[in-house]
Amino acid sequence: MNLSQPVKKLLKKGVRMPNPFSVEIGEEVDADRVSAFGVTLYGGTRITGENTFIGEGVTLGEEASAVLHDCGLGKNVELKGGFFTRSVFLDRTVIASGAHIRENCLLEEEVKAGHAVGLKQTILFPFVTLGSLVNFCDILMAGGTSRKNHSEVGSSYIHFNFTPNQDKATPSLLGDVPRGVMLRESPLFLGGQGGLIGPSRLGFGTVVAAGEVWNGDSPEGGKLLKGGKDVPTGQNFYPGLYFDIQRRVLNNILYYANLAALRLWYMHVREPLAAPDERYLMVMARTVIAGAAAERLARFRALAKKMEESIELGKTRLPKENRRQILERQIEFYERWDYLEGSLTSRREESVGVKDREDFLDDLAGIKKTTAKDYVSSIAALDASAISKGSDWLKAVVNDVVQRGLVVLPSFC
Repeated sequence: MNLSQPVKKLLKKGVRMPNPFSVEIGEEVDADRVSAFGVTLYGGTRITGENTFIGEGVTLGEEASAVLHDCGLGKNVELKGGFFTRSVFLDRTVIASGAHIRENCLLEEEVKAGHAVGLKQTILFPFVTLGSLVNFCDILMAGGTSRKNHSEVGSSYIHFNFTPNQDKATPSLLGDVPRGVMLRESPLFLGGQGGLIGPSRLGFGTVVAAGEVWNGDSPEGGKLLKGGKDVPTGQNFYPGLYFDIQRRVLNNILYYANLAALRLWYMHVREPLAAPDERYLMVMARTVIAGAAAERLARFRALAKKMEESIELGKTRLPKENRRQILERQIEFYERWDYLEGSLTSRREESVGVKDREDFLDDLAGIKKTTAKDYVSSIAALDASAISKGSDWLKAVVNDVVQRGLVVLPSFC
């Protein structure tokens, strides 16, 4: 039995394979994008995809077979077993076995996850930690300042992202991008054996009690959320009928606006200041963010189309006391979707807050050059003035996108 040529190439580079005959490497994998330093591929590892990038010190399949397709891995990443596709894992990310990580996930520095974790369309900022048996799709989570002070999701937790009306316009924003990227905010804590019903917004410092299934927003943060058990009720359910969509639409716009801010953060901050061997990984991260934004628009568009049926049902099924206002918003959302999508995707936010952005970049470049080596330490070394400039720039970006959306949907203001 002979080793395949791709496996031979990696062995020749110095990649460690305790059982190379059980390792599969696709012909399309570029060996030049696999580091020669400290990479270990355990038995049962399968790597495919022409965009695959593996940094130094990476370990794959230490606990169980690992399948990797078109993923980008930074330095010292450990994916101990499972399936990983079209996602990016930055330095020192560690995920236990049984993982199922699907497209458009971005896990930033030092994210950790226990066993049997499922993610898709999920962005986790540095230090975020997930317990075991977690299903966390369509979500962005920030918060925390270090490996010892991090946002946490307890074991057996789920983000509910599919509605009885079969739509997935349900992204949840935990923290935010403008403050979250600065690594200065209080962590969030979601207690185990619980769940979050999307779309939800929770501010920094929020604690959701263990065993709680939370349905609502608490964007101000710093609250312990515990609603108790609902009294059992029964009422008619009409498939296709929506009630007041104001909160859902606003949360979707705000989530998309935060993705716009994150895209600009990577474009102007992370990619230009990255080391030469990290820049391809940053480009991959921007591709993931673009994919996440496209997914949100597709799900949002599908929700708008569902309003046609809901409007007809609502004429007879909605409560008379607020029927008019509910229908007005649904009609506006349905009829003005093309204008809303155009306003969200115009990218006019690229010209917002430029003075704050340039001043912030000057401060960060000085830190990077003189006192810090990597991204996390560079951000940690910034002073309060620099942090304020950077956050103000990104807040202006978010506000610009949101305000453009509200101009199209005046009844939602």
